[in-house]
Amino acid sequence: MDQRPLSGVRVLDLTNVLAGPYCSYQLMLLGAEVVKVEVPGVGDLARRLGADPARNRAGMGSSFLAQNAGKKSVELDLKSSAGRQTFEQLASSADVLLENFRAGVLDRLGYGWDVLHRLNPGLVYCAISGFGQSGPLSQAPAYDQVVQGLSGMMSITGTPETAPLRVGFPVCDTVGGLSAALAIVAALNGRQRDGRGCFLDVSMLETSISAMGWPVSNYLVCGVPPEPMGDQNATAAPSGTFEAADGPLNIAANRQEQFVTLCELLERPDLLDDPRFAEREARLEFRAELNRELNKSLGTRPAAEWELLLSAAGVPAARILTVPQAVDLPQLDGRGFLTALGDFRVTGNGVLVDGEPLRPPAPPPTLGQHNADLPALLARWRS
Repeated sequence: MDQRPLSGVRVLDLTNVLAGPYCSYQLMLLGAEVVKVEVPGVGDLARRLGADPARNRAGMGSSFLAQNAGKKSVELDLKSSAGRQTFEQLASSADVLLENFRAGVLDRLGYGWDVLHRLNPGLVYCAISGFGQSGPLSQAPAYDQVVQGLSGMMSITGTPETAPLRVGFPVCDTVGGLSAALAIVAALNGRQRDGRGCFLDVSMLETSISAMGWPVSNYLVCGVPPEPMGDQNATAAPSGTFEAADGPLNIAANRQEQFVTLCELLERPDLLDDPRFAEREARLEFRAELNRELNKSLGTRPAAEWELLLSAAGVPAARILTVPQAVDLPQLDGRGFLTALGDFRVTGNGVLVDGEPLRPPAPPPTLGQHNADLPALLARWRS
């Protein structure tokens, strides 16, 4: 793909670990040139995180590899005069500056929004933090699990007996990174009107609560606080996880016609005549009883068979897979979602542009891999 939507956009990336790097990875996949600024000799903490100790010791941990392909790495000490001079040259020519320090850190280094805006009036400066740049929590340390807890997310994850539970991946970091990428793209579009950049203040807490959507809305609008429901859908029944002969199966018969079809395929017309299950609201009230009856019938066939049979009839259903099973789905292979980079693979972002998947053009960089290229890069950015 010769031209991607963000081709020509220059991103100066000062971020670490996940939320910020995930954001800049999305921008890179969309075509932006991302220059990752790392502390000399140390680099991104994610370089030392992952399941393979040998990779961690080499500064190429799997956590780093996951969202840094296609970027350039330069080492700059922002406390040295030479490092500051180079940083200012980069910032003066960049389209986007991205950081995920604790609120005010870059300002204390002498590069707050006012300074950077004077240096480069067209700069889009995006700061991702746990709680935003203002408010009583702005200086509190924020890790994904902390934000999950404060957002209310953990309180509704699990069953009434097991909640609160942490979601099984750093969802608040990821949502924060996605929200930041969206805001940056919008700001770049808005800059076309007058050439002026802006300051984007992204709060992981707020983006996470926003992403929770319906549970939050049910409380804000209806005054009904959400409760943990395990693998069941609070808005419909039967909708959740069920047991086939050889393992779990998700079914989402949310509409009346889907429930009717499900009962027909299970050869259970009696469920349609049962007043406890005949109507939507009744099924919600008697969810446990309905699920028990469905599981009796679903236990007669393997999950894969039910998946094919129900899906073909318009009833959403699918097996519950492990991560290794999921990444080997033919569906992903058919859309070019994974890219092999040497002896490992990385994900795309699920977007095709004119039928082409967005793949990283190069492997993740070693620490300082592009230090020697800085003079040429600066010259190109200034031109």
